[in-house]
Order: sequence, then structure tokens, then C-alpha cells
Amino acid sequence: MLLVGLTGGIGAGKSTVSVLLAEHGAVIVDADQIARDLQSAGSPLLERMAERFGSQIIRSDGSLDRAAVAAIVFGESDEAKLALSDLNGLVHPAMQDEIKRQITQQADTDRVVVLDFPLLGENPRDDIAATVVVDVDTEVAVQRLVEFRNMNESDARNRVASQIGRDERLAKATHVIDNSRGLDELRDQVDALWNELVAVGGSSGAG
Repeated sequence: MLLVGLTGGIGAGKSTVSVLLAEHGAVIVDADQIARDLQSAGSPLLERMAERFGSQIIRSDGSLDRAAVAAIVFGESDEAKLALSDLNGLVHPAMQDEIKRQITQQADTDRVVVLDFPLLGENPRDDIAATVVVDVDTEVAVQRLVEFRNMNESDARNRVASQIGRDERLAKATHVIDNSRGLDELRDQVDALWNELVAVGGSSGAG
């Protein structure tokens, strides 16, 4: 198994890179999807979140209202920063357990396993062979969040500001994918990255 970390700031297009790597045959361990699964209706984690942030974060159908949580934890006030810290304290331990389980499943294979983790810069690991950062200018990221995720500009900037800075994230990279151009250019970069990863020691496909 070749374990690779994939990260990038919100709005950078990390998920698109993850899809392209999966097309090559990578096994994707998707931290965002794990978080969604752990926070599903009726889950113990969701109940603990409601105890901390209030029942208003749960919709009438029992599912998590992510916008309500975002309104509480993303902001510049001390209360928002404390709330974000508390949220991370609830979610991250459960996520790490599931991430470890999924990685362990592939430990005896020759697959390229990609840990798709937005907070890899904030929570670095010492067991990955490469750290791939998907990068765009901050203003481009904000524009994409407004255009494609229907955020208002203030919310988008708060979300970006809640993560580590662009320079700090890039400093941790062994490979950088520039996603400021079109899909064809992005695909070319991912193809080159894949060829390098396979040469290092991963499998070129699911066989």
C-alpha cells in the first residue's frame, strides 16, 4: 500500500482531483464522507453535537442542518472559535477511528490509497508517502464558493479564514496541483501525479 495525503483549502477543487485519482484506480478514503456518515440521523455523534450546540442543528427529519452548524462555528468572534474547537473535539476522534479502519483494510495490498482530508495541514500525519495540495488563489476559492455552493461572500471568507493559510498548507506539500485553469489542464497534472505515484510503488489499477 502506498498511502498518499490529498488536501486543499475549501473551494480549491480537491474533490475533483479525488475523482480523477479514483478513475486511475486509487482507493479513496474520503474524510468528508466519513464525517457525513458519522453525523447521520440518530447517530451517537449527532446526539452529542445537539447537546453542545442545541437542538436547532437537527432538522425535523432528524438529519443534521449543516448550515445551522456553520452559522455557529464559522466566524471571527471568540464564541465562534470556541464552538469550532468544540466541534472538532467531538468529530475528529470518531473520524480518525474510521479513517484508520479503512486504511488498515488496504494495508496488505499494493494499492495507492488516497486520504482525502481537508484538514491534513492542521492535522499532519507521519504515515503518508506524499502530501498532495490542490491550490488556487484565495479570491478564486471565494468566488467558486459563492458561485457553485451558493454561499454569501462573508460566509465564504469566514470558511476560508477558519482553515490554515495558503502558504502554510503549501509548505507541507510534496506535490502541488494548480487548479486555477480548466479541467483539461487539471487532468494532465493528475495524470502526471498518478504516473509518479505508481513509479514509487503503488498499483496502477484495481487488479
